Order: sequence, then structure tokens, then C-alpha cells
Amino acid sequence: MKKYYLFEMKIILLQVLSIILFLFMVMVTSFFDNVFLIDDFYLVFILLIPYLFLHECLHALSYVLNGADFKNITFGIHLEKGIMCTLCKENISKRNILISLLCPFILIGVFTYFIGIYFNNGVLVWLSILNISGCSGDLMMFFALASVKRFEYSEYDNPIAFGIYTDYDLSNKNLFGLKYVKAVDSLERNDLKKLSVSKISIIFLILFLFFGIFFCII
Repeated sequence: MKKYYLFEMKIILLQVLSIILFLFMVMVTSFFDNVFLIDDFYLVFILLIPYLFLHECLHALSYVLNGADFKNITFGIHLEKGIMCTLCKENISKRNILISLLCPFILIGVFTYFIGIYFNNGVLVWLSILNISGCSGDLMMFFALASVKRFEYSEYDNPIAFGIYTDYDLSNKNLFGLKYVKAVDSLERNDLKKLSVSKISIIFLILFLFFGIFFCII
């Protein structure tokens, strides 16, 4: 009998992996001369939030292109938890979720990183590094879900959790970076708005906007 096996991301581990990815990419990039030496570093600061929004839009685009209904896509900003998220609140295939998880990592992480290196564009390199660092949760989920044989995937009203709908018993399966919560027959998918932004996230976004304008003026 199929059930939704709920898993939650281990946020502390996710943050540690993000730091490791960042340090690794900085170390790799240090072998390329003058890439880090940019005069307009404020552009990285200004463009970072739009770049991260693009990351989430690519998740949504991947969901829709692989069969999901856009009306079931919601966006969330929960910076106090260290995440911006795109939730697909319907059952989708294993293929769909795996493509969606990798899409921002490849397109505006790896691909743009090499473009930045080739053209010696420090701004693009830094944005790519920060995006790759922010893909820690996506990569963690990708490798965990790739190890599950046959399932449908669905997100619901918890931005750091998801359901794996399958007839396999996953209650004792060890998925790296994920904590098993429980098994349920159905998911609650009614609480989140199309765009959900926490109060702390609003404060952070205002500060980013303020400092962005400040850097432009000076």
C-alpha cells in the first residue's frame, strides 16, 4: 500500500555543506590569476538576491517543463532557516524532481562559472560560486532521492520537508542529510500562499536593498 514517507532536511548539515562547497570553489578559483581581483565587488552584493531568485525560477521552470501544473508551484523566502524555496505541491515523477534539483546548479552554477573564468569576469564567477554554495540542499536531496528506486515526489506546507509517495517501506531507510519524520496517507497543501515571505526575510531584503543603494551612491 502506497504512503507518503515524510523526510525533513537537516538544516545544520545543509549549512555545513554549503560552507564546504564555498571554500572548495574559492580554493579551486584561486588557481586562476586575477579572477578574484575585481573593483566592482558591490555588483556581486547588488545582484546576489536577483541571482538567487533566478535559481528558484529555474526550479519552477523545470517542474513545469517536466509535467507539473504551474498553479501548484509556490515560492518561499525563509532566510532565518537559511533557505529560499520553490515548492511543487503535487505528485511528480522521480525524473522531474531530479532534473529540477540539478537545473540551477548546472545552468547558473557550473556553466556560468566556466563562462566567468573564460572571460575573466569576477562578478559572474563570484555569483556562480555563491549559487553553487547555495545548492547544498539541492545536491543533498539529489543524491538521496537517486538512491530510492520507484516513487513519486511531492512537497507540502513545510518548506524544509517533502513526501516520497511509494509502496516501499522507507521508514528505516537512511538517506544522507535527511531525517525521517513519519508516514501518512495524504499531505496538507493548503497553508502556503503563492509567495510566502517570513518577517525576518523582509528585514534582510530591506537591508540588502539599502546597502545596495548605498554602494551605488558611493
